[in-house]
Amino acid sequence: MFGFGAEIGIDLGTASVLVYIKGKGIVLTEPSVVAIDRNTDQILAVGSDARKMLGRTPGNIVAIRPLKDGVISDYEVTERMLRYFIQKTCGRNRFFFKPKIIVCVPSGVTEVEKRAVIDATTEAGGGKTYLIEEPIAAAIGAGLDITKPDGNMVVDIGGGTSDIAVISLGGIVVSESIKVAGDKFDDAIIKYMRKAHNILIGERTAEDLKINIGTAYPKAQSTKMDCRGRDLITGLPKTITITTEEMLEALEEPVNAIADAVHSVLEKTPPELASDISTRGIVMTGGGALLNGLNKLIEKRTGIPTYIAEDAVSCVATGTGMSLNHLDALEKSMMTTGRNKRRRY
Repeated sequence: MFGFGAEIGIDLGTASVLVYIKGKGIVLTEPSVVAIDRNTDQILAVGSDARKMLGRTPGNIVAIRPLKDGVISDYEVTERMLRYFIQKTCGRNRFFFKPKIIVCVPSGVTEVEKRAVIDATTEAGGGKTYLIEEPIAAAIGAGLDITKPDGNMVVDIGGGTSDIAVISLGGIVVSESIKVAGDKFDDAIIKYMRKAHNILIGERTAEDLKINIGTAYPKAQSTKMDCRGRDLITGLPKTITITTEEMLEALEEPVNAIADAVHSVLEKTPPELASDISTRGIVMTGGGALLNGLNKLIEKRTGIPTYIAEDAVSCVATGTGMSLNHLDALEKSMMTTGRNKRRRY
């Protein structure tokens, strides 16, 4: 499918995996879910097909999300998932060459977690593997020039982690990574439905509510959506109508945690860079940034204009792929299999 010497950028996310091929752009976007038959240890489905099985499988089949809070929680399944995606994008050629791969990781990961990503990627068929921190990739994908001595602030909200960083001269000056993001939004909605309505709903229903009527900031016009779940009192299926006001209440805790983290990073930012940010504004990327009103909440809390990047969902993957052209300039913010600097534990 792709010839010798292919270079690949992978956004290895908690919720989804995006693959960027140099010269081709983003060629694959799939949920990071794997369905496995427990009896035979065979992979039955990966990506979208596996996601459809979440919460619907018989006893012998398990649908696994092998990444949790932005890091690998199941090494073997992650490796098999990566192998599948590399084979799907590179075809059989991957057996005759090992592509150069760059993978993005949250800014707060440990050396052990970085090593797990590198090892899993190498075992899955990659050649020389580089790591790039998500805020750097997000900034590049959002079209920011991070090589100049100017302050840029990026808030990348994925499925498992939210990464907030101030970037200047190609590196991260101040950053914070919190394990509050899209998945925690879903969890908050599930808890609210149980507490307020005595109804148990699944992850997919919670995600539908979040996407369709979820909000982090009061809306001028209320919207409603029917929600189906299991009544915890009768044990029977039940349908109720949920409003945006209820979603605002349900999501209050996680969205405020993100706003607090942004405030915390700004407090630690050198004054010259803070001045740049107040002029340029804050850029939001990632799927979680699309939650209605989240940019308005951050703008209200900080007093700084806050924008959602164009094509926010794929910013990290695009930036990861684009950084293949600038490996030398970005070397200081990367770790490689060939010449990584090991820290003493």
